[in-house]
Amino acid sequence: MGAGAALILLAGCHRHSEPVAAPLLPAASVRVHTITNAVRIATEEVLGTVRPRLSAVIAAQISGALATCEVVPGQAVKAGQLLATLDAREIQARLDQAQAVREQTRRDIARFDRLLAQEAVTQQEYDAVKARERVAEAAVQEAQTMQGYTRILAPFDGVITRKLSDVGDLATPGRPLFEMENPAALRLEADVPEALVAKIQLADRLQVRIPAAPASLEGAVAEIAPAADPQSRTFRIKIDLPPAPGLRSGQFGRVAVPVAEVSALGLPAAAVVQRGQLEIVFVAQEQRARMRLVKTGKRWGDRIEIVAGLEAGETVVVEGGEALADGQPLEVRP
Repeated sequence: MGAGAALILLAGCHRHSEPVAAPLLPAASVRVHTITNAVRIATEEVLGTVRPRLSAVIAAQISGALATCEVVPGQAVKAGQLLATLDAREIQARLDQAQAVREQTRRDIARFDRLLAQEAVTQQEYDAVKARERVAEAAVQEAQTMQGYTRILAPFDGVITRKLSDVGDLATPGRPLFEMENPAALRLEADVPEALVAKIQLADRLQVRIPAAPASLEGAVAEIAPAADPQSRTFRIKIDLPPAPGLRSGQFGRVAVPVAEVSALGLPAAAVVQRGQLEIVFVAQEQRARMRLVKTGKRWGDRIEIVAGLEAGETVVVEGGEALADGQPLEVRP
């Protein structure tokens, strides 16, 4: 190979080894915020279960075979709506007998009124007939009341959650036939350790998180058990919840019990960008975005605690950081 060819080859190699200049990133329009220390309420989470404020186990008040069943699980019912009926033939016979005795005593009273006016009977005999009339009237009322018990009605507006008997089953007092609840009024029931219960008062408003609900809820403490459970050493509290989409009885939830005030490094939660498993914040330095990996802690309201990665006084991007790249120029808007 000649010397000229070798020089051409070296010159070609030199040209291909030159680095390609990176494209310039356009300036991004963002809003920024200066990090400060803020006081927040430290909390401890306690597990709980969503339950209805109003629920009932419905049973018959008299014995009898279940003649009809008018509802199925999941059906909404109104207060006073018929749920089921019992076989009432025996009670109807007792009512017919009582009404017949009452009619007879009324005729006897009419006859004794005339006899007493004619002094054909004594006052004592007349009073005895009047007493039999009152007994007959009471027997009719008793039979009518028993007949009313054959119609099993809904005690309040709600939803049937369980049906525990079918047509033909023998209903007896105390044996459940249906279970129902009012899904419009729910509460979270949680067992709070004795070390925390002193920090809770009636009517306190606490933050509640239900995984199935779209956002955290704020509930009011409605009940606090006056005595601890001897097995778990916990106190049952009940927190009334506001209506929320997706909220149902039986769901799992957490309530945040406040324990103390602490100083924390906080910033708006919108400043933290989630990329895969990484939590990123962009710091504004010399009109450029500098990426920082951070570790976050508790949330309170729309703010989030920064455990590591930032220091007080630094300026971070709080709006427009989702598409930023490290080193990208910034245009800070008010």
